[in-house]
Amino acid sequence: ASTRLARDHYVRIDSNDYSVHPAVIGRRIEILVNLHRVRAMCEGRLVADHARVWCKHQTLTDPDHAVAGSQLRMARSSRLRPVTDGAEVEQRKLTDYDTLLGIDDQGGVA
Repeated sequence: ASTRLARDHYVRIDSNDYSVHPAVIGRRIEILVNLHRVRAMCEGRLVADHARVWCKHQTLTDPDHAVAGSQLRMARSSRLRPVTDGAEVEQRKLTDYDTLLGIDDQGGVA
């Protein structure tokens, strides 16, 4: 099978999730499955190799994939900065929504 690797960097085979190296997130990967192994290739390079598990609803994560994913998340979060331009956001009163929906103070429809 061939698919584009999702942001969570896992592929589902039967009901089990197998990790793929997060360096190929968003790229097309080829998934090779047999009775014993689950492998993923990207442009001819092996990016995942797991023993196939026959239990249901398991998540299998290669420790290298977990470290790489954590590093990518930390690098991304370090680039994000809070907005500090002093912009104010209006705080609406809840009664405004009641008025908009036509609800009176006793919970009935006005």
